[in-house]
Amino acid sequence: MKNKKVLMIALICLIGIGIRIFLSGRRPFKDLEAADIISANVWLSPPDTTIQITETEELVSYLNEVVIYSKDNSYTEYAGQDVTFMLNLSDGSQVKITVCSPFVIIDGIGYKCKYEPCEALNNYANELSSREP
Repeated sequence: MKNKKVLMIALICLIGIGIRIFLSGRRPFKDLEAADIISANVWLSPPDTTIQITETEELVSYLNEVVIYSKDNSYTEYAGQDVTFMLNLSDGSQVKITVCSPFVIIDGIGYKCKYEPCEALNNYANELSSREP
């Protein structure tokens, strides 16, 4: 009887850990540094404006906080402003990041994301737009 209780507790713990891992997000840009970015720009639609980002430190601070969950392509059913960042990295690669809360699309793959960091990134882009002459 005691062995069954121990086994049941262990099973419940394993299930709990599995659920926690499944539901927890990951931060795809947590190791990104400003020095990794050669150039960056952001396109906002609406108003169909492209802005060159010269100071990448602030952009990186927002990207470091982005949390994604499971893949989800239902973002195509949403309407609203698209904010697309294009990063040219020092390793020669390009990364396209589209923010459309509550989704982040990274190189064409959509993910559900944590709302607050995604919204902060969106606000940052709109703030850049308001700084433009």
